[in-house]
Amino acid sequence: MYFLYQIVLSIILLISPFIIILRLFKKKEDKIKFTEKFSIASKKRKDGFLIWFHGSSVGEILSVIPLIKHYEKDKSVRQILITSSTLSSSKILKKFKFKKTVHQFYPIDHFIFVSLFLKFWRPNIAIFIDSEIWPCMYKNINKNKIPLLLINARLTKKTFNRWYKFKNLTYSVLKNIKTAYPQNLETKSYLNKLGVGNIVELGNLKFSEYQESFDKINKQLSSFLKNKKFWVASSTHDSEEIFCAKAHIILKNKFKNLITIIIPRHIHRVKKIESELQKLNLNVTLHSDIKKKFDKTDIYLVDTFGETKKFHKISPSVFLGKSIIRGGGQNPLEAARYGARILHGPNTDNFKDVYKLLRSYNFSKKIITPKQLSSSIIFKKNIKSGTKIKNIGEKILKKTINELDKHIVNEFKKT
Repeated sequence: MYFLYQIVLSIILLISPFIIILRLFKKKEDKIKFTEKFSIASKKRKDGFLIWFHGSSVGEILSVIPLIKHYEKDKSVRQILITSSTLSSSKILKKFKFKKTVHQFYPIDHFIFVSLFLKFWRPNIAIFIDSEIWPCMYKNINKNKIPLLLINARLTKKTFNRWYKFKNLTYSVLKNIKTAYPQNLETKSYLNKLGVGNIVELGNLKFSEYQESFDKINKQLSSFLKNKKFWVASSTHDSEEIFCAKAHIILKNKFKNLITIIIPRHIHRVKKIESELQKLNLNVTLHSDIKKKFDKTDIYLVDTFGETKKFHKISPSVFLGKSIIRGGGQNPLEAARYGARILHGPNTDNFKDVYKLLRSYNFSKKIITPKQLSSSIIFKKNIKSGTKIKNIGEKILKKTINELDKHIVNEFKKT
């Protein structure tokens, strides 16, 4: 099965130039750094101990920022390598002023590029995040005697079923994991069934947080919102913007100074969203518009990367997208940390444990219709709820650092 997997990848490689050109045209690839996916490094590997973190996209990478900040201060660590697969994650990382951390795009999981990547970077320890499981890379990491950790591991039922269909391949891949740290009980159960040997519970690392000066809205926008009633619809997907717009129209009858801030999950959809909202006779202001006029704004549409946290910080109510459609929901923890009331649709399977906790504290509410959403929005933050979530995060972060330190110290002794 592994051999077949590599054959399929080899065939895909033959047409990869066409795929890359198409993705460049759609602005889904970095026109310079895309070569990193073929293991052509754009940064140098420094001498000394190197920690490698890999996460697919923005959410996974942001979840380990507190860990990266910790190891930036660790003198025994010479360099930190972060790899990811998406353009958005690359853009987000540029905002952080790290001194010894570099970013590269994750290589194609073909034995040629995997071998070149590991030969060049020679990581002392590899830490993969969430559900990032790659057969060729895992096998070669083990072949090179590099400890492999799967941190904040998450497997959904759908993902588990897919891996379980190919049990022999799955076992041969997952046996390379030295230790797995599941973020919830469901994942722990799935990892056990898939034959992962060493599993340690630490909790969901996404409860923890980081602080950066760039995570603040500008003075012009802050001044505009000062005397307004506003709420945020975050990480919305197709049709959910209209759902939230209908809630806005209902609520506008009660609050004339209402502003709804919509942050789409995929900003390439912005033109379509703007057009749909205007058809509802709503005035739309784009966040990227330098000459934006706030007068008569109904919907403030955020159309740039890496802005979500700024708005989660200030909003008393946050609706989380991918929950009205059949998508499994988006992570509500960042907004919850800042004392926002969490509102969501019926589809939240991706974060069952998180929502169970939020419901137990009465920090979240499920809604089905725009009318329910409009009646559930509040305009005052719950500071106590935010503090409770932050305290949970601090404990999980501390346990995670203590656990990783054990591995890093052991590996450092070998160098």
